[in-house]
Amino acid sequence: MTPANAITLKDLTLGYRRHPAVHHLSGTFQAGSLTAIVGPNGAGKTTLLKGIVGALKPLSGQITFCGVERRDIAYLPQQQELERSFPIQVADLVAMGLWRKLGPFRAVTGENLARVHEAIAAVGLSGFGARAIGTLSGGQLQRALFARLLLQDAPVVLLDEPFAAIDARTTADLLDIVHRWHGEKRIIIAVLHDMELVRAHFPESLMLARGPIGWGKSAEVLRPENFLKARAMCEAWHDDDAVCAAENAPEAARA
Repeated sequence: MTPANAITLKDLTLGYRRHPAVHHLSGTFQAGSLTAIVGPNGAGKTTLLKGIVGALKPLSGQITFCGVERRDIAYLPQQQELERSFPIQVADLVAMGLWRKLGPFRAVTGENLARVHEAIAAVGLSGFGARAIGTLSGGQLQRALFARLLLQDAPVVLLDEPFAAIDARTTADLLDIVHRWHGEKRIIIAVLHDMELVRAHFPESLMLARGPIGWGKSAEVLRPENFLKARAMCEAWHDDDAVCAAENAPEAARA
């Protein structure tokens, strides 16, 4: 039986211009799961997040939501996808987390404005509300983006390289927030490259190499032979490959 608050992938293939970037992936992200998506560069990790959030339509297969909807997803893209030169202050960036509740044109005042400043303080940026985002360091910007996620208060959180190029203190502080979400039984999915961080903080892992290599307990998935297999699969892949037949695709080894 599929539990409440679950995201299930059934023979999912995602790609661009009919060329697969993730193919024939099946499994379920359950309520309360804290999952790292790992694999070589070009393995399809970001593509999978974009498929779940709805930015990419499946080439084949299905993404099924049980107990949640796509509008229940809080999504943190990679920092490089953000336009830091846009003239916006930290408080305005964080307040975007209230858009689902308030709409894009309603002013943030009173109790809601207080919530914005509480979220800013919660990520260690007290006094930064009037700062332009272009003046922030990478770690400060990531704190502000996590404050926006706090206001979204979503049951599903997708994080694309949330700890890349930030200092150790910021990483530790943001991990504390992730663990709090985990304790609240949210579905948390994060693309990560630091395997020691994954082993220490993420109980489940999905290893991708365009196709699935393993999905289950991190201790089982993050085995040397799986890394070798993932590297070999990515090196053998051609970007102009057509969508392949399901029976010819490798299957995820559920640990």
